[in-house]
Amino acid sequence: MDRLDNTVRPYAWGSTTAIPGLLGVEPTGEPQAEMWMGAHPGAPSRTARGTLTEVVDADPVRELGEAAVARFGPRLPFLLKILAAGAPLSLQVHPDLEQARRGHADEERRGVPADAPHRTYKDANHKPELVCALTEFDGLCGFRDPVRSADLLAGLGVDSLKPYADLLLAHPEDAALREVLTAILTADPDEMHHTVAEATAACVRLGGAYAPYADLAHHYPGDPGVIAAMLLNHVRLQPGEALYLGAGIPHAYLSGLAVEIMANSDNVLRCGLTPKHVDVPELLRIVRFEAADPGVLRPEASPDGEELYETPIDEFRLSRYVLPPAGAVHDLTRATAQILLCTAGTVRVGEQQLTPGTSVFVPAGEKTDVSGTGTLFRATVIA
Repeated sequence: MDRLDNTVRPYAWGSTTAIPGLLGVEPTGEPQAEMWMGAHPGAPSRTARGTLTEVVDADPVRELGEAAVARFGPRLPFLLKILAAGAPLSLQVHPDLEQARRGHADEERRGVPADAPHRTYKDANHKPELVCALTEFDGLCGFRDPVRSADLLAGLGVDSLKPYADLLLAHPEDAALREVLTAILTADPDEMHHTVAEATAACVRLGGAYAPYADLAHHYPGDPGVIAAMLLNHVRLQPGEALYLGAGIPHAYLSGLAVEIMANSDNVLRCGLTPKHVDVPELLRIVRFEAADPGVLRPEASPDGEELYETPIDEFRLSRYVLPPAGAVHDLTRATAQILLCTAGTVRVGEQQLTPGTSVFVPAGEKTDVSGTGTLFRATVIA
């Protein structure tokens, strides 16, 4: 197995303290947003044998397992991250697999440069993801019931928001949500800036359920995403709880430290809370306009101590082991490749000793005995 040396991405929204605190190192004072574990070409993990991309490319069947290569191709189909949100991320959605293939092919045909700021489809893959809280973790996930959103908007007492509240009550759910999101994203920028300013002042004054939106406006003053965010469910995860985010579900992470796993893709369509390009027509084609409970996940325990986060996707499978003092040795040998990440305590994986924030790549079929006291996350695939 290979001990991983992982890249930390310094995105502006990252916490300056959370990842250093997990690793037990001094903060640099710079934001540290995501630590990537995997073979993504943007920042592949490094090993003594080369980058993990090079390791997999040299012998995909040996490293990933025959069944995984037959199903997903000769690449590691997931990316594992530690995510540390010190400020809200952009409000966004991801396409499904067919939408991603069509969109990528269209942009390739039209010659849109891969690094163009208005490029929407970076690749031809979908990007379902699962986020599991390590600390209390706040986010927005999926549309709330339109009646509840109408009440929230009306409660601010801002005249320019009344048409949105009326629309939410006047039409069936899907039409109401589509019309209001479209109106928010296509409103006159100056008028929307004024609306957001008035709504922000009301959120600050009222507090309570409005406090998260005041914080959004603090980070993104005048951004229409502040109003769009009021259409979504606000979720607060406790450590160990998770959210699964499938195609077309609008979402944003607001604050906290988490483990995140996703299919290996960069396809993001932004709705707001960002200075980056927002492709409104394509976004409206991708978004699923349906209200739903965000569906907080709690792991299902098995007799061998594995706690699995059930999702409807096969490109990744995330579970954890909470190892008690003087616990038994666990055999994690698997016919597919794994990344094992320690987030608490001290865990021994074969000859490797892991402390919080450290990880190993385990090739398919490699004998994998685990012992120690702490928490170990296991990322692999279903093949």
